[in-house]
Amino acid sequence: MSPNGSDRSPRRPMRRKLLQAMTAGLVLATATGCTYKDFPRLGMPTPTTEEAPRILSLWQGSWAAALAVGVLVWGLILWATIFHRRSRTKVEVPPQTRYNMPIEALYTVVPIIIISVLFYFTARDESKLLDLSKKPDVTVNVVGFQWSWGFNYIENVPGSTGNAKTSPELLAIPDRFKKDFPANAGGVYDVGTPGTKNPQTGNPGPTLWLPEGKTVRFVLTSRDVIHSFWVVPFLMKQDVIPGHTNAFQVVPNHQGTFLGKCAELCGVDHSRMLFNVKVVSPERYEQHLKDLAKKGQTGYIPAGIAQTPHEKNRETNNL
Repeated sequence: MSPNGSDRSPRRPMRRKLLQAMTAGLVLATATGCTYKDFPRLGMPTPTTEEAPRILSLWQGSWAAALAVGVLVWGLILWATIFHRRSRTKVEVPPQTRYNMPIEALYTVVPIIIISVLFYFTARDESKLLDLSKKPDVTVNVVGFQWSWGFNYIENVPGSTGNAKTSPELLAIPDRFKKDFPANAGGVYDVGTPGTKNPQTGNPGPTLWLPEGKTVRFVLTSRDVIHSFWVVPFLMKQDVIPGHTNAFQVVPNHQGTFLGKCAELCGVDHSRMLFNVKVVSPERYEQHLKDLAKKGQTGYIPAGIAQTPHEKNRETNNL
């Protein structure tokens, strides 16, 4: 019985709170929109390019490492809580340890090993994902600007004359990317506004068309501030930087219309910088380019801010 005459145990409120916390955690873990088929992807969407499974594998491996560390830490906390709690019969202070060299060496070496392993796999996958040694089948110059996107399709399209390698609109793109441009590519373009919508899905933003099964290179340029080009089910994004051109390439392997967005806070209307990616058959892709030419959307829109001299020098020295 407690000193105030009540037989209520002081531990009951704590047990009740613990039970409530466990129940809330169970609800949060089970009340999401994910099914058992989604669980192995750990929140990632279904990959839609040949390169995306590599990113998904790195994501899953990072979660596995984090879970292993978490289980170890939680286990040590529970072990210390249960087996080293103060005894009801003994009130003396337990022996104090100033330091323990084996333990200190352990918690120094183990994190270094974990970080080194994660760094190795990240560097390995990054070098593969950013490899541009293979000549692309299709090249698209993605132009980011406040507050939408433009797409220069660098292709030989009937009804469009010109040369992408010498076009004044594409002066911001370095020569190292232009060497893979098709010869005498007059090209076509599409450009959007925040109010543009995909006619099939009604999703906001312009629509970028891509051919299924073809190697597509994205050459990313900006007209104003830093943006980030992110096609969600591609599982990859890259910054779009004024004065510096980035590029990567993928092979789309699923047809459909997918969502894209700017993933870099770029100003007041950042949330409206949305776009769509429509992956179709190569034949339908070629027809779309012809349709753009018939609409008069031939040539290219300005790619963006030209590279600064120091950036050109850095790239030349690294070649």
